[in-house]
Amino acid sequence: MNVLQPEIVISELDLKRIERILSTLSHAELERVATLEDELERANVVEPTAIPKNVVTMNSTVKFSVSSSQQTFCLTLVYPNDMTNDGKTISILAPAGSAMLGLVEGDEIEWPTPEGKAMKVKVEEIIYQPERAGEYHR
Repeated sequence: MNVLQPEIVISELDLKRIERILSTLSHAELERVATLEDELERANVVEPTAIPKNVVTMNSTVKFSVSSSQQTFCLTLVYPNDMTNDGKTISILAPAGSAMLGLVEGDEIEWPTPEGKAMKVKVEEIIYQPERAGEYHR
């Protein structure tokens, strides 16, 4: 059974930057990020100024809740070179990072765990979004 994927919106600027990163990857690395390429292909691409305020874009900080518990967590979606070791960032090249891009507050997705299982998470709130803050060229 195919799971209906939520519609996603991404900015033209984010798309160009992600495509630039993808162009530098090896064949093996590209195979690992095939899901990201699929997401980009089905995305509705708009100017940064046209991004809705409730959409996850690059450098957005997002609050999630885990459907099976009351647990919440926050992550900032970043480019690989902006990753930190504090557990507060996730790379766009990670499967869960690819899944975040373009989601809207209220969307639920299957989130891959490190153990290879999936948990259902919900986008509760976009705490920070560069476009909403008027930062179009970050």
